[in-house]
Amino acid sequence: MTSTLPAPTVAARRVLIPLALAQFICSFAGSSMNVMINDMSRDLDTTVQGIQVAITVFLLVMAALMIPGGKLTDRWGRKRCLMGGLAVYGVGALLSAAAPGLGVLILGNSILEGVGTALLIPPVYVLTTLLFTGTAARARAFGAIMALGGIGAAAGPLIGGLLTTAISWRANFGFQVLVIIAILFLTRSLEDPRAPDPHAVFDTVGAVLSAVGLVLLVTGILAADNNTWLMLGLLLAGVAVLSGFFWWIRKRERTGRQPLLPTSLFRNRTSNLGLVTQNAQWLVLMGVSFTVGAYLQVVRHYSAIATGGVFTAATVGLLVSSLSAERLAKRRAQRTLIVAGFAVTVVGIVVLLLLVRAFSNVWAFTPGLLLIGLGIGLMLTPSVNVVQSAFPDSQQGEISGLSRSVSNLGSSLGTAIAGTILVSELTKNGYAAAMAALALIGVLGLVSALLLPRETPGTTRAAEPSKR
Repeated sequence: MTSTLPAPTVAARRVLIPLALAQFICSFAGSSMNVMINDMSRDLDTTVQGIQVAITVFLLVMAALMIPGGKLTDRWGRKRCLMGGLAVYGVGALLSAAAPGLGVLILGNSILEGVGTALLIPPVYVLTTLLFTGTAARARAFGAIMALGGIGAAAGPLIGGLLTTAISWRANFGFQVLVIIAILFLTRSLEDPRAPDPHAVFDTVGAVLSAVGLVLLVTGILAADNNTWLMLGLLLAGVAVLSGFFWWIRKRERTGRQPLLPTSLFRNRTSNLGLVTQNAQWLVLMGVSFTVGAYLQVVRHYSAIATGGVFTAATVGLLVSSLSAERLAKRRAQRTLIVAGFAVTVVGIVVLLLLVRAFSNVWAFTPGLLLIGLGIGLMLTPSVNVVQSAFPDSQQGEISGLSRSVSNLGSSLGTAIAGTILVSELTKNGYAAAMAALALIGVLGLVSALLLPRETPGTTRAAEPSKR
């Protein structure tokens, strides 16, 4: 049956508030712990490495389960996945707030909040894509969502530092619970634009293979500081399992069965390049957040509030550029915005590295972090729009899950790579080595952006008919 999606209504625009808040709180959770490393490790009787593992596992669980979560939006429905994910996330936040040790924190924050995020984030992007058509309209919608997502990641250290200093690090999770309750209230009357299909096939084997492969890859990076052979073994195992995943989905397609992801998603050059840029953006953002946060607390002995205050410049930069997404999309091609974003971000990393090495004053962090915030905010929205708009409405659940999985994989890799380098040489040149690695990732992202096809500013993709 062919259907035409309506133009955005007042109700559709209103629903952006809870959707943007959902992205905000998930991004906030991934970065706010970076300023509580000393407080949490002391209270939970663990180490910097222990908190790094908790942060990385949270981001990794999101990445590993985001593809299955995106697929479940078709079977369970967008609203049901959103509400269910919010509920699981809320329980995890409550458990984290009361955690007596690292184990319970990992269960609540890393596992339950990670699972909840994997369920609730794909519907955010599917609903946005279905309700808003055309580059400019989607740029405005994604701009609001990505602005709050980026602000959540950038302002997480500041808000987390305020809560930790004024109350306790546990108040950080209490804040998350309050936001979750607000989102549940705001989405109570949300209507799913499409009915769920309870008979939709779910590829369990594919879901397991994709999740295990991603877990092995990131775990291998985390093991680099302890055992080189273990690291290589885990990385090779991860590559082998992911190769098995691609073999499996091709086999299902050849036999006429529906795979977890259609191989056609990986044959779109524009989308593939867009996914690379998304991965690089979040890798750099979360890597910088963890590196600067850990360096300030462990090496310079800054308090949580002082550490969070340093990130204000990045928050301001992200806010300014993200909220300009709609206006910029009308005037500049999305490729241009992504290229410019990476260029500004790489310059920001270099400035941050040079000034911090040359000056001990806290203001040395401001110019670099401001440029990084401006650069990341400039390219977050167009990267998402490039990927989502490359496929018809009938594949939005699948590409949304893949897109968010790739982005969250970038977040987990950022914390794992930068954290491993930093922690291994924390009293030597760990800061410089970690920032140099992030600058290299930024350059690779810039190269990928330059390979994106050129387009005309304000280009609108016609809504394609959905087939059900």
